[in-house]
Amino acid sequence: MRIAIAGGSGFIGSSLKKKLLLRNDEIWIISRRGVPETPAGGRLHHVTWSELASSPELLDGVDAIVNLSGETINQRWTGAAKKRILDSRLSSAARIAQLVTALENKPSLLIQASGISAYGSSADAVLDEASKTDKTDFLSEVVRQWEQAAGAIPIARHVILRTGVVLDKKKGAFPLMALPYRLFGGGRIGSGKQWISWIHIDDMVRLILFCLDRHDIDGPVNACAPEPVRNDKFGRAIGKAMERPHYLPVPAFMMRLALGEMASLLLDSQQAIPRKALDCGFTFLYPTIDVAMQDLIGRG
Repeated sequence: MRIAIAGGSGFIGSSLKKKLLLRNDEIWIISRRGVPETPAGGRLHHVTWSELASSPELLDGVDAIVNLSGETINQRWTGAAKKRILDSRLSSAARIAQLVTALENKPSLLIQASGISAYGSSADAVLDEASKTDKTDFLSEVVRQWEQAAGAIPIARHVILRTGVVLDKKKGAFPLMALPYRLFGGGRIGSGKQWISWIHIDDMVRLILFCLDRHDIDGPVNACAPEPVRNDKFGRAIGKAMERPHYLPVPAFMMRLALGEMASLLLDSQQAIPRKALDCGFTFLYPTIDVAMQDLIGRG
């Protein structure tokens, strides 16, 4: 396949790029700045948004666009940061819409990053792709506008990946989540009863490839493992794999003092399940948190 990736140098994009090259796909990485060409048998290309604005034909005939771009939410949510988070997502969708409109041979598929924040926080509701997305907190509103902007991109098939916490050994949120356990200070956060919907990075990339290859998948897809866990169990799984204690709770008010509104990332509860992926026959390499932890930090 011929695939363009916006945000291809980021956390998920970097892993996706490697897997696509291994299966001999041809890739265009779209970025704000030029990147030196990387040898890959002529199958890896870099192009900037400014180049595409003047020469959209550079991507004429690509089969799919994967849009993973957007400002990180892992920062203190000041007014300026909130604006950057939202604007970065809306602007990338607008650029892609402008690009696709100008193409004579348009891609047949858009895979658009999103988040399970679409569903808001819920103590015990099981959230699948048919669940309501009518909450009005900051992240829910960002996701709503993000998905709405992606919906305006003139491509026939849209897959919207509503992603949970993506777990990787060295990148993303997980190294910070595991750090207290490395220092023998791990424990539940807040009540410990809040649900965490998560996915191993390998399964995240495999799910994107699955959506690229399956023409019957459309609309929202929950990108999370089939067994979400409560925060307390998540921490215990880290401690077990790392052979560290799980005993030092962090009160919710301390998280709010330290992180401000961003503390909701750790205190909100979302029990999302990947019903559409499972119904379509996708199988997870890491379906449970214990299996995932053995790969991420397990001994032997």
